Amino acid sequence: MLSLLWFAGVLECFGGVLIILGLFTRPVAFLLCGEMAVAYFQVNFPLSFWPTTNWGIPTLLFCFLFLYFMFAGAGPWSIDAMIARRAGRRID
Repeated sequence: MLSLLWFAGVLECFGGVLIILGLFTRPVAFLLCGEMAVAYFQVNFPLSFWPTTNWGIPTLLFCFLFLYFMFAGAGPWSIDAMIARRAGRRID
């Protein structure tokens, strides 16, 4: 418990659920993007510089996908948007 693998598993499990629900999407996507970047540089990058030869394509894909979610937000059908509508704020 509290090892790096345990911490990554907790982030991916609960972070994935929060991303699917659209709750706290931007901060969770920031954490998951950072986790994927750390995973790439710890596991895949020492094998080779190129992602096609070090099997790092899925890791980089998720890293950039979470980076996109961090800037784009969750969308109009998310729980974040529902909370914003109730508070009378503009939904981006």
